[in-house]
Amino acid sequence: MRYTRIFSLLLLFGCWSVAANERLAVNDQKAPVNRQDLEAIQNAVRTSLPRARAAAVCIEIKGGSGSGVIVSPDGLVLTAAHVATGVKQNVTVVLEDGTRLAAETLGLVADRDAAMVRITEKGTYPFAEIDRDASTRLGDWVFALGHSGGFDQERGSVVRLGRLVRIADSTFQSDCMVIGGDSGGPLFNLAGNLIAIHSRVGAQMQVNMHVPIAAFIDHWDGMLAAEFIGEGPYAEKPVKGNGFLGLATEARPKGGLSVTKVGHRSPAEVAGIRERDVLLKLNHVALETREQMQDLLKEMSAGDEIIFEIQRGGKPKTFTFNLGER
Repeated sequence: MRYTRIFSLLLLFGCWSVAANERLAVNDQKAPVNRQDLEAIQNAVRTSLPRARAAAVCIEIKGGSGSGVIVSPDGLVLTAAHVATGVKQNVTVVLEDGTRLAAETLGLVADRDAAMVRITEKGTYPFAEIDRDASTRLGDWVFALGHSGGFDQERGSVVRLGRLVRIADSTFQSDCMVIGGDSGGPLFNLAGNLIAIHSRVGAQMQVNMHVPIAAFIDHWDGMLAAEFIGEGPYAEKPVKGNGFLGLATEARPKGGLSVTKVGHRSPAEVAGIRERDVLLKLNHVALETREQMQDLLKEMSAGDEIIFEIQRGGKPKTFTFNLGER
């Protein structure tokens, strides 16, 4: 930790710049032994940091936020399962420059704390290279990025330097002090390649755990297909039919459903639906009978987003909100 603090000062006040394309000898030393070792680490981080920072993102979901990292030019993002919380959820991805982008959670691995998110707005995005060569070794110097405490454009993502102090099949442990809001953020080696995603974070080294990139590679296709994989503590599998809407309806001769009652403080009332509104479509499916709408809702879960297209006073309106839980 003493050398980490010395390096931080050099990083702030130094002016060196050198490519970090190869494994540095300082990775295999117990500690840097001279100024040249510290400068070698500094040069590598200074070279890798701009691209790494451009790829690191904040993920905002359900009133909270975590971090992630873009790994493809079309906007595929890796994060932690406990940040994504579920599959096919609408989220917002915030880039380093403050650009806010619509995104959707894809699949996750509940027992490994791994998840994918896809930016749904078309574009070409900065991205990090994944370390697919399993080159990580115990004691390697690494740096962590994340939006600690949420997005702050003036501050930007926070960088922490450290070393890998433990490597296991399912987790890496570092002495990078990541905290709340960093969850789901990237851990890079000195070459700027992504080696892991932050999982359990805190001010003490004992809880600074990261999911190795191998866990993502092992389940890549399933996560791309928006599958909920495994059972574990990091995400709760959705239960079909447990969503709560909070309104009563009756069929109309001309099609659609007339709202006869809206529950007090129900998701429907909070969203703004009123009695005598006419529900025309649910998630773009035309509504004809109460039973049909109930069948559609039985395939959904608490927290799922629904879109109602309605008619009020002869004028069309659209309401988008999430189901509550029964």
